[in-house]
Amino acid sequence: MSDSDLQEAQRPLKETYEEDPEQARVTLTASGAAQSDVRSCNVDIGRAIYEAELHEGAAGTGTGACSGDLLLGALAACSQLTAQAVADAFDVDADISTEVHGDLDLRGTLGIDEDAPVGFEDIRMEVSVDGDVSPETADALKQYAERYCVVLQTLSNPPEIDTEWSFD
Repeated sequence: MSDSDLQEAQRPLKETYEEDPEQARVTLTASGAAQSDVRSCNVDIGRAIYEAELHEGAAGTGTGACSGDLLLGALAACSQLTAQAVADAFDVDADISTEVHGDLDLRGTLGIDEDAPVGFEDIRMEVSVDGDVSPETADALKQYAERYCVVLQTLSNPPEIDTEWSFD
């Protein structure tokens, strides 16, 4: 699909969702399943299966993505795609790239220090737009790309997470 086809492809979806908001509600699902090595697992998102492993700083092999990599990758992908779609809507011809960095202290994950947080302490995202973009358009591109990035909004305004464990 070419860039110019994106808005045309989205038009009937937007019309349907405006007429029947229930059709806009979707549930995405991912599931993890053990592999033979306790240090890795398969993550099935329904359309693809990815291998994940412990970070090498937590005794993983260092050859696959850890869950932190997958989280940062989801933010990079969502930001990239959203920025591209917004640029297309503004008819901006620019090369856009996204890079995401996250800092964490593995002492928290490994239970070494109760005061060390478990999870990312800081996440930084750099979006580079290379093209002839006016300051007004640049401001609008940033505003709308950040507003409509599902992963950025979820991390910035986290939902309640309900967990349920079952033991057979």
